[in-house]
Amino acid sequence: MPFSSLNDPVDLARAQAVLKAVWDEVRSSTPDAFEQRQRTRLAYIVAALVAVAEDEEDLRRKVLVLYRQSAV
Repeated sequence: MPFSSLNDPVDLARAQAVLKAVWDEVRSSTPDAFEQRQRTRLAYIVAALVAVAEDEEDLRRKVLVLYRQSAV
């Protein structure tokens, strides 16, 4: 579970909100056969960055950059 390491309820809520927002943004470009794999990968990226982000918007931007860079 990507978010199992998050102990702070605020971090957990922020991670869940950002995961949903970013997934809504990138889902349409993800082939159906890879949706679950890509969403899980995205969740791990969110979990890795939640502690270093200033706020939800900063986290969203950082996650999108890393997700898109690692997709290449």
